[in-house]
Amino acid sequence: MAKPERKGQATLRQPEPRPAAPPKRGAQQHRVQFADRSRSWRRHHLSVAREALLRLKQTPIASLMTLAVLAIALALPGFLLAALGNLQGLTNGWEPQPRISLYMQTDLSDEAIDRFSRELLLREDLNSVELISRQKGLEEFREYSAFADLLDSFEDNPLPAVIMVLPRDTDPLQLPLLRSDLAALPGVEEAALDMEWVQRLDAILMLAGRGSYVLGGLLALAVLLVVGNTVRMTIESRRDEILVSKLVGATDAWVRRPFLYSGFWFGLLGGVLAWLLVQLALLMLAQPAQALASLYLTDFALQGLGLGGSLTMLASAVVLGLAGSWLAVSRHLRDIDPGAVAPGAAAPGAAAR
Repeated sequence: MAKPERKGQATLRQPEPRPAAPPKRGAQQHRVQFADRSRSWRRHHLSVAREALLRLKQTPIASLMTLAVLAIALALPGFLLAALGNLQGLTNGWEPQPRISLYMQTDLSDEAIDRFSRELLLREDLNSVELISRQKGLEEFREYSAFADLLDSFEDNPLPAVIMVLPRDTDPLQLPLLRSDLAALPGVEEAALDMEWVQRLDAILMLAGRGSYVLGGLLALAVLLVVGNTVRMTIESRRDEILVSKLVGATDAWVRRPFLYSGFWFGLLGGVLAWLLVQLALLMLAQPAQALASLYLTDFALQGLGLGGSLTMLASAVVLGLAGSWLAVSRHLRDIDPGAVAPGAAAPGAAAR
């Protein structure tokens, strides 16, 4: 028998279950993680790069002609810089001691010339003095010169005696002053500084280096124009596709991306071909250059572009290809506006009424 509840005593009850929430209808917001976004971005870039390369294969003749022009334009400055690098390396290995050649007057006797050379030995600003008599000079000229037969037309020896002196001070600023001082001595017909040809060679190499940079700049401009014109023609051929893509909401970056990868492939493949042309040219010149160096008793050998030069050439080619395509795309994408539809013309994809 149940006990009656007392007055004032609380009654314990079970909580009533809440009704289940109705299922949500309509679109729900979904937060994309950064890893998923970066993975999708990489996947899209790889797909666009692959499609851009396949488009080059679809027109092999036109692509090869464009790549040949780019390779020649890039190979010319690369070959000049490689050749100048070899010449500078050859001249840097030379350490000729400056000499001053004193050409004596032909009416002086051998005794006077010998006495003059002995007086030069007493000078403190000279290290050594070497006398080449007229007879010895004649013998050397007959042995080493290809014009030895011309001497038979002279009754007497036309060659002067030469005194070779080695200065003690090899300062380039003091050597011309010493040459002028020696040229003013009695009996000296002319004084020549043998270091002048080295200075002229350095000046010629510097001028050639500046010229190669100027030529490289002009050819780089040519690469920009070639890539830009090629990308412009591709844009015009895909004008309707670009217009439809913009109509459905494609951004300029999304539309620009395939053409940038086309410029990238043009630059990279053109740089590789240019590198092959430079290496082939240096390989063809290696044996004649080695034969010429052996005649001068040196072990000089032609050097290629090296790792640094090769990477610089490839990087420059890629940058020029990207820059040319960027300029072309930025210029011509502004002209493709889906909102500007000619009067009386229907927009692409619109249904006919």
